[in-house]
Amino acid sequence: MELNFGNSVVLLLLVASVVAMLTRRLRLPYSVGLVAAGMGLAALPFSPKISLTRELLFTGLLPPLIFEAAFHLRWKELRRDLPVILALATLGVLISAGITMLGMHLVAHWQWLSALVFGVLIAATDPVSVIATFREANVHGRLRLLVEAESLFNDGTAAVAFGIVVVLASGQDLGPLAITSTILVTAGGGILAGALVGYLVLFLIGRTEDHLVETTCTTIAAYGSFLLADTLHASGVLATLTAGLVLGNRGALGIISDRGREAVQAFWEYAAFVANSIVFLLIGMHEASRNFAVAWLPAVVAILLVTGGRAAAVYPICQAFSRSRFQVSSQHQHVLFWGGLRGALALALVLGLPDGVPRREEIITVSFAVVAFSIFVQGLTVAPVLRSLGEIPAHDSKA
Repeated sequence: MELNFGNSVVLLLLVASVVAMLTRRLRLPYSVGLVAAGMGLAALPFSPKISLTRELLFTGLLPPLIFEAAFHLRWKELRRDLPVILALATLGVLISAGITMLGMHLVAHWQWLSALVFGVLIAATDPVSVIATFREANVHGRLRLLVEAESLFNDGTAAVAFGIVVVLASGQDLGPLAITSTILVTAGGGILAGALVGYLVLFLIGRTEDHLVETTCTTIAAYGSFLLADTLHASGVLATLTAGLVLGNRGALGIISDRGREAVQAFWEYAAFVANSIVFLLIGMHEASRNFAVAWLPAVVAILLVTGGRAAAVYPICQAFSRSRFQVSSQHQHVLFWGGLRGALALALVLGLPDGVPRREEIITVSFAVVAFSIFVQGLTVAPVLRSLGEIPAHDSKA
């Protein structure tokens, strides 16, 4: 029996609801349960016929997840730790990507271009995986701000770097001026597009007290900013992030009505739940279709390199702030390291690789292997690590 698109979505939502109840009862990470359920769904004769594609991830599922997370970030709190967050989200990504690239070339014997592409797309921690895991673990305070904000901001770095790498992979020769121009257009254009759409939506919201209209306007902001930036060949991730920050912080000043704010928060909490559920179920279904045996050695090498690259990025950068007011405690550093999960963003980037990239299929398979390790191994052990470091109570039922 073959399900159509509508039936497939209904089945995915039904599975997500059951998994949510079971994982809460069993005290397991929701994301892990979803991926496992997705792998089980793939084996059924009536498996949903929804393909995991770059277009679905980028234009359908990532915008609500990024917007919802950014909407709840408070600029006053973010500003206090902005230097360390930006350092981790920029220099940290480049360090991690460089170590992974070098290792995949020297140890796995990949071509430089293949190693570079993989290093860049897998370097950034994924906001979907990270935010889901930390919310389930009931983490609050500065630690949650550092982890969530870094995972949101480093997406922009990865998107910019990946855009440059894809141009190089197409055979074009980029000089310093062209690279600088690409960075400005991708990052700057994304931020400007997000700010433009965000303030335009605030202008519209300020002229109504209808909570339904206010909620609709925030939906326009989330998707409109992403699509506008994408049309301008800028970073949609940075655009949606910026729009979310604008509406979450400026809207809190009374532009969004009290009833509207309650409605907006409830709507985006639900939208994030749906998008999150579909993302992880589809990852599980796609994981089940990959033949990891053909690339087990580069996959193991990649997992070790990505983990080591994350450590080499987090600890030295945090050490650089050790004598300032931005000092990050050793416990928080350990969580930043081990809580740096990979997920939907890396898969969205790798699924959009041009056909001409050397070892394209192997890169896709290895990327899925790294994501599987991140979700199952790191995802299952983040809560115990948090407990051992005293970041959550040992009896916390949500962890």
